[in-house]
Amino acid sequence: MANVLITGASGFIGSFLVEEGLKRGYRVFAGIRKSSSIKYLQDKRIEFFYLNLSSKDELIQELLKKKKEGIFFDYIVHNAGITKPVNKNDFFKVNFEGTKNLVDALIESDLIPQKFLYISSLDAFGAGDEKSMKPVSEKDSPKPFSLYGKSKLASEQYLQSLKNFPYLIFRPTGVYGPKEKDYFTVIKTISHNLEIYIISPNQALSLLYVKDLASAVFLGLESDKLYKAYFISDGNSYTSGDLGRIIKKILKKKTIKIIIPNWFIKYVSLLSEKITPILNKPALLNADKYKMLTSMNWLCDSSLIQEELGFKPEYNLEEGLKDSIKWYKKNKWIK
Repeated sequence: MANVLITGASGFIGSFLVEEGLKRGYRVFAGIRKSSSIKYLQDKRIEFFYLNLSSKDELIQELLKKKKEGIFFDYIVHNAGITKPVNKNDFFKVNFEGTKNLVDALIESDLIPQKFLYISSLDAFGAGDEKSMKPVSEKDSPKPFSLYGKSKLASEQYLQSLKNFPYLIFRPTGVYGPKEKDYFTVIKTISHNLEIYIISPNQALSLLYVKDLASAVFLGLESDKLYKAYFISDGNSYTSGDLGRIIKKILKKKTIKIIIPNWFIKYVSLLSEKITPILNKPALLNADKYKMLTSMNWLCDSSLIQEELGFKPEYNLEEGLKDSIKWYKKNKWIK
């Protein structure tokens, strides 16, 4: 039985990675902070490993403690990160420095795993060209515009700079599914008979159901691929209008369609950034979020991961949304 450590295990994606690892017969260590909720980590087979990614020294101590207990990690899936900090500097503190601390601790402890799979993001490359509407691919040069994307890219580049450190990088597009809260906002709004779009319902999207991401991650761990990076989606192209249309169909709702103009989103983004320090809460909108919402091409080409790893998504958008909405209803997030 191989040991796998999954960081960020208490989060949306992390909990599905843990579930997939257990299903495949791994000995799963859930890497979490001591303050993390374990609401979605109730399986008794899960072993917890408390990580302070802000301190390399503490990480080394914890890793050496495991080593003394005879526990070595065959694989590590580094999924921990932050997407909505109060302080912008936390993007690099958590996403880049936290990654670097973990990698350096593994190297200095002489506990390098067989494979270190880093969950990056399409944001590390940024949106695609709006004239050609060509999907972003591994052949393109990264042009992240958000601090989140830049912090993810910095982590990728650090891994790529190392000699003999066995990494694999996945760059998922927008991931949705049970427990997720951002796409759920769209579902909830439509459940209240409102269908809201920013500028246009024609924003192009690649999407990925969380269970497909989880299976792809373990496909990557079990493959012979190293020192590679892959974009990953369900292989289809959608629009924001498709998302709304399918949700309406599943919920059997009629809606009032509202299209919010560019100038309004820009104004709210600027205002939100100014009051965020006062409220001490993550901004709902900011300059990065504004550009993300108004960029019309969020397509990525996932053909390489399908060709080289044999990844075959089980869910298209409608199937994934049906599964998600069933969960949201069962758990009373919507009626």
